[in-house]
Amino acid sequence: MVQVDLITGFLGSGKTTFMRHYARYMVQQGWNVCILENDFGAVNVDVMLLQDILGDHCDMESISGGCDCDTHQRRMRTKLISLAMQGFDRVIIEPSGIFDVDEFFDILHDEPLDKWYRMGNVIAIVDAKQEQQLSPQSAYLLASETANAGMVVLSRSQLATPAEMDSTVNYLNHALEQNGCARRFGADVLRKNWEDLTPQDLAAVAACGSKQASYEKMHFDQHDVFSSLYFIDRHLPLPRLKEVVNELFADASCGRIMRIKGFTSDGNGWLELNASRDAMTLKPIAKAQEVIIVIGEQLNRAAIEAHWKEV
Repeated sequence: MVQVDLITGFLGSGKTTFMRHYARYMVQQGWNVCILENDFGAVNVDVMLLQDILGDHCDMESISGGCDCDTHQRRMRTKLISLAMQGFDRVIIEPSGIFDVDEFFDILHDEPLDKWYRMGNVIAIVDAKQEQQLSPQSAYLLASETANAGMVVLSRSQLATPAEMDSTVNYLNHALEQNGCARRFGADVLRKNWEDLTPQDLAAVAACGSKQASYEKMHFDQHDVFSSLYFIDRHLPLPRLKEVVNELFADASCGRIMRIKGFTSDGNGWLELNASRDAMTLKPIAKAQEVIIVIGEQLNRAAIEAHWKEV
């Protein structure tokens, strides 16, 4: 049977970046791997982050978002049936940051998928400096996407102090409690800088499994609350782009912005941008497209657009 691993995490938590480390480790073990992307936004830019690991032993497929639960389940089921016939040893699913994890388990237990696939690991990515003034809907998603995880992996841990990471884990446990879940995290949290992960670290993640945990369902239309806005080929000079990012986080009229990410050029090459309210990083990347993605709740496109004008 083909093992399926699920990498969950809230919008902008760093799932795709972790996927690079995890999928590369899988390939190094001699497995044929397929990454199944289920992107929430209208433009899937994750292939740009994953391009250096794709090859003979690592492929990538994607599912476009469905307008309702039934449509989305049907598309994922169809894609998994197709992948089962292609000889992969592992399928790693990276869903959107507003994915219903229960939906994944429902699909995997359906015929004929239950004869072809077995559940492997649920790995939850959480920002080490997780914002702790979340709306009830955001706190629910944080809890629901971690409740079944065999391990929580903290992103951006190199930017956080031990006290900040402790606070994040405490807040995660509080969100679980507030949503009627008995699950609590402690030793099953990986706090290491991803650039320093060893094969032993990744082996532990690859053996973490999943947990059975229940929580109280919150019923709301996630697409009405959360959104990703895409700004393509704006070509702002890098200093101005940095200013715009800071302005957007500071301007309440833009909505509740959680993360700004994407790709830009400094004239000498491509850079990957990843910004939160308290930090911004720019890292070189081989190939990309000029695109900036603003992720958050109740976003106001007109207010955000007003900041893109070059001054």
